[in-house]
Amino acid sequence: MTKPQIRFQRANYLVANLDRALTFYRDVLGFDVVFIKDSEADSYSYDVFEIERGSTMRFCVLRTEDQPNVMALTEVADLPPTEATPRRAGVVLEAANIDDAVAASRALGLTIYREDHLVTKDGREGVEYGIVDFDGNLVVLYLIRKDAP
Repeated sequence: MTKPQIRFQRANYLVANLDRALTFYRDVLGFDVVFIKDSEADSYSYDVFEIERGSTMRFCVLRTEDQPNVMALTEVADLPPTEATPRRAGVVLEAANIDDAVAASRALGLTIYREDHLVTKDGREGVEYGIVDFDGNLVVLYLIRKDAP
């Protein structure tokens, strides 16, 4: 078996409060927690995210029923939310329970962008919503509701 040139491992967002973040990623979106651990003092995350050494960090890996280790959250205590616009990154997730997820996100007080009518390149139609988590990270949820003609 030939190893692929590249394989997507996971997305990773920085959050200020992991327990609060999980109310969105686990309780609303339905991710399962694989594990949570305290980060090592020599964690590579300090370098690549340019986090001040000595900051307390925890690392959480999330999965779905059929996608192992697809998302991670790195808690950096007292991290201010990002307010940079235009947004530089986001994750796009297909959500079978999109209406419930949007309602639950709204109940958490998260920013939800207007519903958009989605038309794919092959003519399928659906809806999409942008949701900003507690820390300013963008998640776009979509659902195809109508197959191509």
